[in-house]
Amino acid sequence: MGPTGRISAAIAQRPQTDYLFEGPGLNIFLTIITCGIFGWYLFYQLMRRDRDHLRRRYELLDAANTYAWDQASQRGFADELRPAFERIAANLGILQVQTREFRDPGIWLLIAILTGIAQIVGYVFIDQDLDTQERAEGAIEAELVEIYARLGVTLPAPDPSRIKGKHNYAARIIVSIVTCGVYTYWWLYNLMVEGNQHVEQSWPFEDALAAGVA
Repeated sequence: MGPTGRISAAIAQRPQTDYLFEGPGLNIFLTIITCGIFGWYLFYQLMRRDRDHLRRRYELLDAANTYAWDQASQRGFADELRPAFERIAANLGILQVQTREFRDPGIWLLIAILTGIAQIVGYVFIDQDLDTQERAEGAIEAELVEIYARLGVTLPAPDPSRIKGKHNYAARIIVSIVTCGVYTYWWLYNLMVEGNQHVEQSWPFEDALAAGVA
């Protein structure tokens, strides 16, 4: 499959990978009244979105980079843009490494149910993944905006403010212990909302990219 086909395929997968948590507040309420059972479902979906969204985004951005290189080569200015492509390659490497991390949602859910503490570890990993992904994707998109402009395609520039930064894990764990686990409900709420914002913010760039290469 060529790069344009890969881009289209990645975007077509969006409904399956970019899971949106509807009513995060209601989800927390359901978790409380079910004595945490519904929270296991939320944890499963968080891990699944973490894994599947990242894989889809890597495939999309890698295909967008390949398409841009092919077009730049055909038009004779690939060497001029080589430094930008090299910077993109470095950040794609970061995303590629992330796609290999152990994030199987079913196994993580089983470990969390059996141990309890694994759920907190999962929260940390999900947040770390999101922070790393946002930084790498933002850098890639910024380079692609400039490259595609040379190709006559306008793409929306990434918003630097979307990089939220990592949670204070030590403080959150301490507060969770002090409150006998009550604070973990707020932590879970944060992960749902921040993940929702991340996936939704990625869509305008994807849609513009699809229109530009069509």
